[in-house]
Amino acid sequence: MRVDLVPDDLWERVAPLLPPAPERRRRYSGRLRVPDRTALAGVLYVLRTGVA
Repeated sequence: MRVDLVPDDLWERVAPLLPPAPERRRRYSGRLRVPDRTALAGVLYVLRTGVA
């Protein structure tokens, strides 16, 4: 993915609106959480390119 999908000024505006990450369970913890900025970049990629 391109790095400029989430520029720093956009991230500074969006980051305070996100809820804090939940604590991981010790047993059956599941997959590791994807960083919020990476997830937002993925959403913006889909919206800009129109991929299914």
